[in-house]
Amino acid sequence: MLLGKQTPIWGGVFTRFEDIDRNTFALVSFDEMTQAVEEQRRAAAEKLESERRSAQELAIAKQVQARLFPQTFPALKTLEYAGLCSQGSPVGGDYYDFLNLGRERVGLVLGDIAGKGIAGALLMANLQANLRSQCAVAWDDPQRLLQSVNELFYDNTADNAYATLFFADTTTRRSACGTPTVDTCPPCYSDADDTLVRLDSTCTVLGLFKNGIVPIGRMRPALRRHPHALYGRNTESFNAAGEEFGEHRLVEAYDGIVNCPSGSCYRIVDEVHQFSPCEQ
Repeated sequence: MLLGKQTPIWGGVFTRFEDIDRNTFALVSFDEMTQAVEEQRRAAAEKLESERRSAQELAIAKQVQARLFPQTFPALKTLEYAGLCSQGSPVGGDYYDFLNLGRERVGLVLGDIAGKGIAGALLMANLQANLRSQCAVAWDDPQRLLQSVNELFYDNTADNAYATLFFADTTTRRSACGTPTVDTCPPCYSDADDTLVRLDSTCTVLGLFKNGIVPIGRMRPALRRHPHALYGRNTESFNAAGEEFGEHRLVEAYDGIVNCPSGSCYRIVDEVHQFSPCEQ
């Protein structure tokens, strides 16, 4: 005899029977298809929520990193300058800065962290904090400044973390440049006779050696009133055919821009984006 069918909250069907001797039996069935669909729906919803949170966190990280780049430029009577960073991903390890050294002196900084994404962005923030804090106590001695920054970066990062860095004092033209290999894209600037001057390494990269010596070199003077470019990794952008943007395209984009530092920045970036519109 069927005693009744029930549908409990955990799903399936629960039915009790009773035979002629009044012995009770129970039959339980599960709607496996319904459960499988519900599990898929729940997994899809959880994945969608996780992606939404990740996108939101990445957008916040992008806003925070954008504020780490110079928001105000120290005033100089002898130099007009500008900077622009366009990351290949929402956040990354590319870095530039204008350090106020006082007495109308500015420290130009161009760097690249070993790493990408959030990891590179966190190391970039670490390096920026080290540079700005040490700039306040060693503004008059570039070698001591970079040695202090190197020690701090070494102490506060993993063993495999390092940064390539260019630093120059705009008044004294004392500079230091550290790159890991000769193949790494070096910073360059336009000299007085319109030739592109590559700045060879004068020291090791930051962060690999605690007591690394940071020799200070000297940039050649550029006497004409023409914008002078320092660039990082924009020549390494590739188009759909696998061609590299290269230095010759950089020179073409830079050529002809007179007395407009910000204009040259945006023109060069526009040229790179037109050459390689896909994600880098």
